[in-house]
Amino acid sequence: MIKDRVRTEAYRAAIFQHSDFIKDKVVLDVGCGTGILSIFCAFAGARKVYAVDASEIAIQAREVVKTNGLSETVVVLVGRIEEVQIEEEVDVIISEWMGYMLLYESMLSSVIFARDRWLKPGGIILPSHATLYLAPITNVERYAESIDFWRDVYGIDMSAMLPLAKQCSFEEPCVESITAENVMSWPETLRPIRCYANTVDRLPSLSSCYRIFTGMAGPLHGFALWFDVKFSGATPSSSDTQSGTWLESSLSNGSHVNGMFQKVKHARIADEIILSTAPEEAPTHWQQTILYIYDPRDVKQDEQISGSITMSQSRENPRFLNIHLEYKCGGRCYVKETVMR
Repeated sequence: MIKDRVRTEAYRAAIFQHSDFIKDKVVLDVGCGTGILSIFCAFAGARKVYAVDASEIAIQAREVVKTNGLSETVVVLVGRIEEVQIEEEVDVIISEWMGYMLLYESMLSSVIFARDRWLKPGGIILPSHATLYLAPITNVERYAESIDFWRDVYGIDMSAMLPLAKQCSFEEPCVESITAENVMSWPETLRPIRCYANTVDRLPSLSSCYRIFTGMAGPLHGFALWFDVKFSGATPSSSDTQSGTWLESSLSNGSHVNGMFQKVKHARIADEIILSTAPEEAPTHWQQTILYIYDPRDVKQDEQISGSITMSQSRENPRFLNIHLEYKCGGRCYVKETVMR
């Protein structure tokens, strides 16, 4: 993740952009890993940084902090955020909590716990907002490589392998990179998350309906999910409440030009830093998450694709994410159920 320059430089830029909130203040880094974000905060003038991680990487983080002469400023705590002891409130919470598809193995619940336990009134959270998107895709090369290959293997018809090939290649979500050329429509916003306002009870599941109009004709091979996060210094008493209400009311009014909406939103607040994992942006280690369908469906330009998607924690293992996708195109309804493990 440190080698992911898009991710790391976005966090560094956000920290220094918000140095007025950080200088001489107390910062809590939730899931600090090697401690790089904590060190950025120290460089930005923080009086104290509590760097917390449940894994043994925190031991190495402590050595990194010591090597850089910051042991008096950065305090590394080994343990779950829900179990460590911090004897003072904090002015800033920073965390790189996002997982694949935003929610898979994310640490958002830990950030919310830290917010409710230690964040001072008027304190800030970085990043402050996150949004998950969905769009239909076409990917002829990927399908040909994984599936069509079996139709002629060195002159042998091995099409009997097709059902197994589809299952092995596309049964579970695929984390891979696509390009903007693969995306068949403007993306649909599935859920805006406001780190100041969300509660833990809302996190285990997500359910959203969508209605998309294709911008191109071609074979529909599946659906891509990606996210962006915003680093805003706004507190919940100011623009967070207003922008969050504006965003959710826009969605409830049935606007389906969400790609245009996203561009307008970004243009409105030009000084806000956005870390995006969209296909048209520079690639990140999150890439995109693809829900491939077994059999492509030919769609026309301006054709409507509608349905719903539900994501929920697996009962057998909370780390797993159950996904139920329904989609309707060409007058027929289809269902894909999968588990992200």
